[in-house]
Amino acid sequence: MTIQAILKNKGAEVVAIDAAHPVVEAVRIMDKRKIGALVVTGQGEACSGIFTERDVMRALARHGTHIMDEAVAKHMTDRPQSILPDTSVEEAMEIMTEKRFRHLPVIADTTLCGIVSIGDLVNYRIHQTEQEANALKEYIATG
Repeated sequence: MTIQAILKNKGAEVVAIDAAHPVVEAVRIMDKRKIGALVVTGQGEACSGIFTERDVMRALARHGTHIMDEAVAKHMTDRPQSILPDTSVEEAMEIMTEKRFRHLPVIADTTLCGIVSIGDLVNYRIHQTEQEANALKEYIATG
């Protein structure tokens, strides 16, 4: 299965924030939407960065609470690795595991198609494993 199928199932809505907005606004959006990352827009790119819970924690630990009033651009992950819609789920999981990413923007040409989280991919794998188990049970039951 490809990432495009994951986006089709979960929806391709992307929650984004402008790079100039303050960190506190990003934190409020992530809290309200119950998400762990925002795509950062600006500079004429589909995805100029990604701002995650980890970025917040790292900035707080290094610089203190005053970062909440600073621009997201100062603390975001600049130009994050992205994947294509036709990337396989297995390849995306491998990238996330090896590089310790929790989120990957999905970009085709210069268009942002969505964002996938490790949770999205794990949910897919669980569903796939359940389907395989049911197929095996059916096969065994019918001889």
